[in-house]
Amino acid sequence: MCEHHLKKHNEENKVLLIRFLFTVFLFILGFKFQIFFIAAYIVISYDILYKMLKNLLAGRFFDECFLMSIATIGAICIREFPEAVMVMLLYQIGEYFQDKAVDNSKESITKLMDIRPDYANKITEESIIKVDPHEINTGDIIIVKTGEKIPLDGIVTEGHASVDTSSLTGESLPRNIAVGDSVYSGCINLDGVLKLRVTKTFENSEVSKILEMVEHAAAKKAVTEKFITRFAGIYTPFVVVLAVIIAIVPQFFLPGNWIERALTFLVISCPCAFVISVPLTFFAGIGASSKAGILVKGSCDLEKLAHVKTAVFDKTGTLTNGNFKVVQINSENPEELLKYAAIAESVSSHPIAKAIRNEYGKSTEIVDVTEISGCGVKAVIDGKEILAGNAKFVGAEEIEVSGTVVYVSIDGKYAGNIVISDTLKQDSAYTIKELNKNNVQTVMLTGDSAKNTEYIKNELGINRVYAELLPDKKVEKLEEILNKNKGITIFTGDGINDAPVLMRADVGIAMGGLGSDAAIEAADVVIMDDKPSKILDAVKIGRKTMTVVYQNIIFAIGIKVIFLILGILGVMTMWGAVFADVGVTFITILNALRILKAK
Repeated sequence: MCEHHLKKHNEENKVLLIRFLFTVFLFILGFKFQIFFIAAYIVISYDILYKMLKNLLAGRFFDECFLMSIATIGAICIREFPEAVMVMLLYQIGEYFQDKAVDNSKESITKLMDIRPDYANKITEESIIKVDPHEINTGDIIIVKTGEKIPLDGIVTEGHASVDTSSLTGESLPRNIAVGDSVYSGCINLDGVLKLRVTKTFENSEVSKILEMVEHAAAKKAVTEKFITRFAGIYTPFVVVLAVIIAIVPQFFLPGNWIERALTFLVISCPCAFVISVPLTFFAGIGASSKAGILVKGSCDLEKLAHVKTAVFDKTGTLTNGNFKVVQINSENPEELLKYAAIAESVSSHPIAKAIRNEYGKSTEIVDVTEISGCGVKAVIDGKEILAGNAKFVGAEEIEVSGTVVYVSIDGKYAGNIVISDTLKQDSAYTIKELNKNNVQTVMLTGDSAKNTEYIKNELGINRVYAELLPDKKVEKLEEILNKNKGITIFTGDGINDAPVLMRADVGIAMGGLGSDAAIEAADVVIMDDKPSKILDAVKIGRKTMTVVYQNIIFAIGIKVIFLILGILGVMTMWGAVFADVGVTFITILNALRILKAK
């Protein structure tokens, strides 16, 4: 929500609170002078009456506004002014609670996404000039310096560097780029200088795709109607037609003021018990989620969480910690191998180098190191020549493992290898196990390699895994899952690259502790402490909430039917109905508040 709309929304809430207080004041005065009841009714209901008239002119009949309006106008016609005011006041309070739960609406995602490049360094015959990325054509040569965003998709024609691709793949491990490699817009050049030949205009670039998907994904997402509106579509026309029948038909056969009974019937039929209890139940569910460290942005999301059939996950930062560590050292002398590798990597800021130094755990002296682009490092330590890098560089045979392997040779002889991998979050395995146990299909979508992903799949017991996916491919794959699977599909992620997928899923869940602002804003649910097991809590609270919603509706309608029958027979007086209805409302409210203890 932009600043202007947020300010306007806050002002509307203040006005509504003032209306509540002013209505109560006028209501009290009404017991002395009835004209104040009319004034109170107008103050609290003018917007509902306006909406009803607007809907009628547009051909939309029998929504909750129509029901509220006709029932309360009926109460006024039979001079039951307090009932008319209280029905509208209760309804407005329920609506206020509902709106309050989603007050923090999503702001423009693209404003928060820091991947849109501001400029491109275009190489001309005379010099290098900064231009708008939209002005670059395919075939143009641009230069990207250290720390700059890559503005357009292209192929490296000169230079080498480490590139942060996390904005696209979500992977925290930088990628080494050399001549001939393809690079994507939105990535960041961590070191070195790159010359690129542009292969796509900005409109067709990877970053543009992400921005476009984020801007339009919400429109593709099904909008869940409020339960009250759906129910009113059946309930309201039924009671209105029945009231008309009561007013007209019995007059030909039975004595009595049947018009007054029909109006009384309409007032009794006003469903204030579930009008307030249903939104309050959702509000309590959202409150229970908040207490558990789960931010749910809307009541429809709780309803969807109660019916989850497929759980889709990102990998890095969601199921894993995103922190690399040494998981295996294969050598006849592992301590010596680790020492030489750590010293050789002493001047590198690469996450792999940091993981090796952290595992070594001792201070390392800066030595004369030569970095060979795309291969590794060469260093002389204790008079020995140390090579650390890929298998080809070291002269070793490549091994198949899950993770990144650093091969090491000493004086031209292969000495062993060090395996570095991301670490699983403590409760990831438990989360997947519990979801599988509850017949929820588990799927992982990741930009990581298939080799590294296979280990995660086997370790956690995930049903299906799709690897090496860029953001647009992630959305495509989720579309396939949504089309094939029945029931609600949730997606959990944490990075900027996950924003389009989060918005496309039935329920998008973001890891809020370390997740990007874009992911948090795009999501429907935010887990504040990054624990995957909180997904289980969210589903449980959603199911508990819907159980209480159904309990309240069945109870309220059951009692209402009894009152309506008694009202038709002339046994139930108006105030008797009001008193009973308040009692039902009170019981349903207490039942709703039980959810605050749910987990």
